[in-house]
Amino acid sequence: MNIHEYQGKEIFRSMGVAVPNGKVAFTADEAVEAAKSLDSEVYVVKAQIHAGGRGKAGGVKIAKSLDEVKAYAEELLGKVLVTHQTGPEGKEVKRLYIEEGCDIQNEYYLSFVVDRATDRVVLMGSEEGGTEIEEVAEKTPEKIFKEVIDPTTGLMPFQARRLAFNINIPKESINKAAKLMMSLYEVFIEKDCSIVEINPLVTTGDGNVLALDSKINFDDNALFKHKDVVEYRDLDEEDPKEIEASKYDLSYIALDGNIGCMVNGAGLAMATMDTIKHFGGEPANFLDVGGGATTEKVTEAFKIILGDDAVKGIFVNIFGGIMKCDVIANGVVEAAKQVELDIPLVVRLEGTNVKEGKEILQTSGLEITSADTMAEGANKIVELVKQ
Repeated sequence: MNIHEYQGKEIFRSMGVAVPNGKVAFTADEAVEAAKSLDSEVYVVKAQIHAGGRGKAGGVKIAKSLDEVKAYAEELLGKVLVTHQTGPEGKEVKRLYIEEGCDIQNEYYLSFVVDRATDRVVLMGSEEGGTEIEEVAEKTPEKIFKEVIDPTTGLMPFQARRLAFNINIPKESINKAAKLMMSLYEVFIEKDCSIVEINPLVTTGDGNVLALDSKINFDDNALFKHKDVVEYRDLDEEDPKEIEASKYDLSYIALDGNIGCMVNGAGLAMATMDTIKHFGGEPANFLDVGGGATTEKVTEAFKIILGDDAVKGIFVNIFGGIMKCDVIANGVVEAAKQVELDIPLVVRLEGTNVKEGKEILQTSGLEITSADTMAEGANKIVELVKQ
């Protein structure tokens, strides 16, 4: 789950990470009132959307008066920002963050991420702040420094100071930077995050070290422990189909293709999408119904897939272990009847109760194309969609 910058900074502030003062605003008048409450002669008006690259897209404005704050707020609210992370459809700006200006001397990049290769949390930093880290990694990888954190000890003070030194934090600010990193690590661990990123982290003219931005992504599987975090969820920033899927504990991610996929197991789902691509098709989604789905759950999954107007055919690929093939078959038949399915449907069942599942499909009276293997099923749905 993602949250907005201002929400991330609320968490930062509450856990000892230094950030500039600021307030959220939903209207131009609220933006002006927020600016009045700040002890500053310069204000930063920031669009709040769940995407990076806002500055390059015109979503961050520097205002030197209250009149400029209002003008920028009116310009941004309701605007659709298109960044490298939103895709061409962009995201509509519905809230702003009004922040005090600060005397920026230098900008840096800082983040905590989970490294799958080492199964450890890694602290990353670079003196190339304000730039996408992917661009830095490609052009100047030697400017990215890492500290691998031992989970038994957590981030050690010497590691934080070493990273601060390596990314050329001024000597007089190294201890402050290390303290901020230690606090940021506590945020990462205590809130069960998968990513905590500051870009840019800045040093100021008076020697302070501040998080000028915040990006936090939380592990969905741990949200049951953090009701305070769940309250930050902004449904306007999420795909309606993904929201609906989450109600039924379905793992759904919308893609750009036209072949809907319903699979059990994340690995099999990815293999299914790869196989569709291999035969020249384009998957419309990733959808994992899990290992314990009911007929109702499968029916809802089917409806969610068909909620995408781009879908021209559906491939159901089930390997029955915990999930029984007859349950999937009943769900497919029920869903197809409810939505009056009129597009090609290919179903491949294998595993527990496969005989019963295939019989349910064959006697359903629906136009369902069966397949014995994943490759056969993928090839069939690609050909049917092309017709």
